[in-house]
Amino acid sequence: VDTGGTVIGAIRPDQMELATPCDELNVGQLLAHMTTALRRVAFVGRGEHAWSVPAPEGVADDGWLDAWQAAAREVHGVWADDALLDATIELPWVTASGHDLILSYVNEITVHTWDLATATGQSPSWDGEVIAVAFDAVRRAMPAEGRQEALEKIVAGLPAGSPVIKAPFGAAVAVSDDAPIIDRLVAWSGRRP
Repeated sequence: VDTGGTVIGAIRPDQMELATPCDELNVGQLLAHMTTALRRVAFVGRGEHAWSVPAPEGVADDGWLDAWQAAAREVHGVWADDALLDATIELPWVTASGHDLILSYVNEITVHTWDLATATGQSPSWDGEVIAVAFDAVRRAMPAEGRQEALEKIVAGLPAGSPVIKAPFGAAVAVSDDAPIIDRLVAWSGRRP
């Protein structure tokens, strides 16, 4: 989240329309998606429905850092109680412990931060410990093989009226075992570092 804030804070208003490695989302759209995803962590931690997070409205092109920091404060406030890490949290697509839920969002926020940095020509300083935790979690949760079939099973089990879910990540891309860990993480998520 801190690295995300650093990257977001360096994005210029004239970069909002740039394409990102996250298919179909430009920089401005990805900022909205990331902010919504971060707020979702707070919502589900409070026991609210995952789809109840409103999309950000009225955020000026130079106001995304403020929106991001407000979402981060909201998450920190909700998750300050360590007991929540052991709680069982039900989402429309999975039931998981608070701990596992947080790990999945560490991965999502990290990969999308890389997407933004790549799109806007930034080279942030990555926290190797955070990346290692995200990489370990995503390899357990999202195997290299069978991703499409797993997604189809999840979509089939969603309640009627759920939003359409598209594959959040592509097929894993091969990189060398000695590539930087951020490259291995994003490659596992279908990006080409």
